[in-house]
Amino acid sequence: MPFTPYHFGPSGFVGLVFRKWIDLPVFVLANVVIDFEPGIVLLFGLDYPAHGLCHTFLFGTAIGLAWGLFAYPIRGVFGWLMRLFALSYQTSLTKMVFSGVVGIWLHIFLDSFCWCDVRPFWPLHVNPFLSLTTVRTIRLLCTISFVPAIGLYVCAVLSGHRKREHTRTTRTLS
Repeated sequence: MPFTPYHFGPSGFVGLVFRKWIDLPVFVLANVVIDFEPGIVLLFGLDYPAHGLCHTFLFGTAIGLAWGLFAYPIRGVFGWLMRLFALSYQTSLTKMVFSGVVGIWLHIFLDSFCWCDVRPFWPLHVNPFLSLTTVRTIRLLCTISFVPAIGLYVCAVLSGHRKREHTRTTRTLS
């Protein structure tokens, strides 16, 4: 499922809940980066599974590490983006790399419930998650997760606004 919007609900929710430890833009975009694999397979009509080696925890870890390392030099862009969304932004190389890996893992985990060509524990050719639920249920959960993600976003923005007001008031009084 190249560039599916379904991954944004869960990644936004998890990223906002754990924002202290997760670099939100790196984490959310990791859920897009990993889908270059099926995108390339579909675009070029390759004789290769849409969800091949990149959709394994082993290779996904390497991709997440690479994505976090790639994102670090452009962290200023992410800072600008977070200011645009009225969210504070503090990051580090460790936080970005961790977020890249965990973001990729979340994507692989979700796809493991939906696609028969995902082999999350490669080199084992087994997917223990595939028959646990339906694609429809996973899509519904992903869609529903947008609601608490938006709620957390609003709370984060309001909290940041209150902190800035408090700081401004404190400076004025002193």
